[in-house]
Amino acid sequence: MQPIEIYTSPLCGFCHAAKRLLNAKGVSFTEYDVVRTPGKRSEMLSRANGRHTVPQIFIGETHVGGYDDMAALDRAGKLDALIQG
Repeated sequence: MQPIEIYTSPLCGFCHAAKRLLNAKGVSFTEYDVVRTPGKRSEMLSRANGRHTVPQIFIGETHVGGYDDMAALDRAGKLDALIQG
């Protein structure tokens, strides 16, 4: 199983949707709150090639993107394989 990291903020609806999807799959993830831990925002910007919106999701070394990107992978049947590595 690949490690999953997600950069979020507390009032972000897409962040909550992304976490619900991951929880529904029964996978664990590490969440970084970019509001409560400001240094994580600059880390996210660097890792996500300048994308500044949350969530930004990483599965292993793969930058998935945001919730819409992850949901599209799931609909295409590719998310589970990516998570499994």
